[in-house]
Amino acid sequence: MMSKTVLVVDDESHILHVVSLKLGNAGYEVLTAGDGEEGYELACQSLPDLIITDLQMPYMTGVEMCARLKRNKATASIPALLLTARGYALGADDLQRTSIRHVLSKPFSPRELLDMIAEILGESAGDGKAREAA
Repeated sequence: MMSKTVLVVDDESHILHVVSLKLGNAGYEVLTAGDGEEGYELACQSLPDLIITDLQMPYMTGVEMCARLKRNKATASIPALLLTARGYALGADDLQRTSIRHVLSKPFSPRELLDMIAEILGESAGDGKAREAA
């Protein structure tokens, strides 16, 4: 089975590090970007299977980046998971103009994150190494 590629976009290096480590241990191919603009460019170049992005970032928020990606034919169908520091609720408009499937509040548990990723990518959570890595 081909491993899935996940792009993690966050301006907090410790979040990038922890999430990348967990995903790598679970068997995912991981790409990282430090802000929304870099994340957008990388998503267009690499066409990942999933994007995990922070909401609050310099230059472009996670929602803005996801809206831009949805307007681009090549990246329109890439699902996204939004990480947020506070209880942020996406409006119907945000959901319509982006491919965001879930919002996860920080701090989150690695198991919760891996379960959401498996659900979004249509993998059963019992699959592969996702369970052991959490």
